[in-house]
Amino acid sequence: MKWYTLAAERGLAITQYWLGGLRLFGEGVPQDFATAVKWYTPAAEQGHADAQFNLGWMYRHGRGVPQDSRTAVKWYRLAAEQGDAGAQYNLGTMYGAGLGVLQDYVYAHMWGNIGASNGNENGGELRDYVAERMTPSQIQEAQTLARECVAKNYKGC
Repeated sequence: MKWYTLAAERGLAITQYWLGGLRLFGEGVPQDFATAVKWYTPAAEQGHADAQFNLGWMYRHGRGVPQDSRTAVKWYRLAAEQGDAGAQYNLGTMYGAGLGVLQDYVYAHMWGNIGASNGNENGGELRDYVAERMTPSQIQEAQTLARECVAKNYKGC
């Protein structure tokens, strides 16, 4: 812990992420969600996708921070744009439920589809679930957006 902490305090994102994980899961140290957020945040700000995903989850569920769907969407989006399939699925669920964003089945379908194509099994279930609530033209729009998003390497989706 001493050496991880020293490296994390010097700004090394991977050790900030590891310290966040140790605190989130209580591995070798007492579980402490607020301290997990403290360490995940600088790692996420440096672009660490797993830290971004975990912060999204923590804000979504109010672990160590007040529950805040908009902030959860922010962190999920940043991880999703780096190709994180779990974040892509979670971002899709946020759109599907209208949590932190306006409810939008087209974007829910798009992100679920992208997550599924990147290996998240739940992404396919989300895509199929919202497809039952969409018109054929909305499904076509979602598929077009997904192709464009992937072609742009997830930037600006």
